[in-house]
Amino acid sequence: MDLFEQVNNDIKAAMLAHESVRLAALRGIKKEFLEAKTAKNSNGELSEETAIKILQKMVKQRKESAEIFQSQNRADLAENELTEAGFIEAYLPKQLSAEEIEAEVKKIIEQTGAQGMKDMGKVMGTASKALAGKADGKAISEVVKRLLA
Repeated sequence: MDLFEQVNNDIKAAMLAHESVRLAALRGIKKEFLEAKTAKNSNGELSEETAIKILQKMVKQRKESAEIFQSQNRADLAENELTEAGFIEAYLPKQLSAEEIEAEVKKIIEQTGAQGMKDMGKVMGTASKALAGKADGKAISEVVKRLLA
């Protein structure tokens, strides 16, 4: 069963269980998937890679919104955004820990022969592809900067 079908089944389950926040998050996922499937250059299919990118973007948006709500003393809205982010994250592959990211980046630095900050672009390009869906780009960037400095 692909991710799109899984989301559809989970929408039905959330409706039956009367879980409004989960249902809202799942409907948001379905909307984004449908838009990607019907996009101009799309062939009507949704690849796993594209679906993961969409999910990561959605989680990032919700976490950023939660931060804004927190800064405006709206904990109720922030909590809702974080809850939705948690439901969306459930569909993402297991995220790597900081130590695992560092180990992978060290391997990539050895493979590329990077010497310093001037090689950051080369390392980031390889690391972003290798760790796509498994780690946040910001976390990868911080580790690369620290190891190349």
